[in-house]
Amino acid sequence: MAQPMGVALLFPGQGAQHVGMGVKLAAARPEARSAWERVSEAVGHDLLRLAADGPEVELTRTVNAQPALLAAGLAVAEVLKRHWWAPLVGAGLSLGEYTALVASGALDLQETARLVRLRGSLMEDAVPRGVGSMAAIIGLDRKTVDDVCAEASGSEIVEPANYNCPGQIVISGHDAAIERAMKLARTAGARKVVKLTVSGPFHSRLMQPAGVRLAEALERISVREGAFPVVANATATVPADAASLRRSLASQVSAPVLWEDGLGRMQAMGARLFLELGPGNSLAGMVARTLEGATVHSVSDLQSLETALAKLEGGC
Repeated sequence: MAQPMGVALLFPGQGAQHVGMGVKLAAARPEARSAWERVSEAVGHDLLRLAADGPEVELTRTVNAQPALLAAGLAVAEVLKRHWWAPLVGAGLSLGEYTALVASGALDLQETARLVRLRGSLMEDAVPRGVGSMAAIIGLDRKTVDDVCAEASGSEIVEPANYNCPGQIVISGHDAAIERAMKLARTAGARKVVKLTVSGPFHSRLMQPAGVRLAEALERISVREGAFPVVANATATVPADAASLRRSLASQVSAPVLWEDGLGRMQAMGARLFLELGPGNSLAGMVARTLEGATVHSVSDLQSLETALAKLEGGC
């Protein structure tokens, strides 16, 4: 097989999980099943059974969804690795950043599995249920959304949480302030405003208590040089060293995800083919709406893997 240049690996974050994800791939390929088993062993919970049988409400819990998505993404990466492995760069949306770091070899799989389960628990506990929420705003530019949040905040917090792609921004904060911002966004001309079904105001300053606890845990994990660089959510850059990486991951829970900027960074580094590894195809859509001239493909099962391999054989 030709060794293509300019391949970026992308890994999804929380929200991509669904009952049935990764089950057929794990049944067909032992390396995929092994990834699920290793993550499950680390957290003491049969995540593949949970992914296969649900219930959905249990899989969706932050404390379960995060290690399950880690396993699902790594399972696809392990199968891909048997056929080809020459990524130029990687990234992941929120939780997916950890998956990218494990796939690169920068973080240990089982250490990271325990870490993301803790991360999920800390994020669930940081803000009482019902106090905070999130909403997606479609069709407004960054400045307008920033202005909407500033006007809606009052004595509370509401701020951009995810800059996903041009015209798609997620906001996060106190529930009442989110409601005010949603009304202001509609008045400002947003095409669509949708309140998200989430368990907390992620990637807002309300998550800072979780970030403090997470920083303590991050100091105890080993960090190595990865086989490929991973662009950080919080800075849209590649951290220069282990200390920078730990700081970036700790701040990520309460800082906005600069996904659009990170995609631009990867393209500037030479990425031309973007492979989304894991459940869903939302990241592929963001790439298509952000990067002109990029090729993108979602890989979650054997059929989509074959399509991706054909693209790799064509040298991007």
